[in-house]
Amino acid sequence: MPADMSPSSLSLEARRPASPPLPGTPVETINTMVHYYRGELGRMAGWRDRIDRTTNWAITVVAALLSVSLSTPTSHHGVLLFAMLLVTLLLLIEARRYRFFDVYRARVRQLERFYFAEILNPRGQLALDWAAPIAKSLRKPDFLISYRDAACRRLRRNYCWMYLILLLAWALKISSSTMQIQAGQGKDIALAFEHVVANAALGPVPGSVVLVCVTLFYAAIAYGSLRVNMTDSELAYGEVHV
Repeated sequence: MPADMSPSSLSLEARRPASPPLPGTPVETINTMVHYYRGELGRMAGWRDRIDRTTNWAITVVAALLSVSLSTPTSHHGVLLFAMLLVTLLLLIEARRYRFFDVYRARVRQLERFYFAEILNPRGQLALDWAAPIAKSLRKPDFLISYRDAACRRLRRNYCWMYLILLLAWALKISSSTMQIQAGQGKDIALAFEHVVANAALGPVPGSVVLVCVTLFYAAIAYGSLRVNMTDSELAYGEVHV
């Protein structure tokens, strides 16, 4: 025993937990890979469930506020503008969740492409550095997609159709005579453009300003929906989007 070590320090060293050993045999390595794959798959599925839940909330909001706005002429068209605001908030929440989901999906797909696929159907020598991206992500987790790209991707997949439905309902609300409080008993007629602009007013905000804001907002929606890079193998037509 070294002279500078007392019996108490030796007992402390004996009680200190040792680091878990690395797998020493191929069987241990395979078991580790299987358990790791199951863990990453569970995390990916959890974030996928959160994404779907946000989409369901957005669909519920659209359906509920469409029912409120179009059910009676006394309802204000601002209800549909409020629905657009709520859907935008849910889109931003979903984009954040999608960024986390994308990290775990990339790890799972790396395992499936370069490890499990080679086990099921070997095509050559397994690359020695196939797991390097996974190890790098585990040591220093980083998002693989920007917030803007995530929002654009979710916008193209689901939210653009909700925005389109809300736009059509809003246009019907401000342009149809039977959708207005002052409508008479006659048949439904299309209003003149100046009446449409007047109906689009939102409190003290003139209708022309509201129309310009909605037009700019939907121009941004259209741009975001079309700017997604469809050359990504996970998004290309005919490929399964995992």
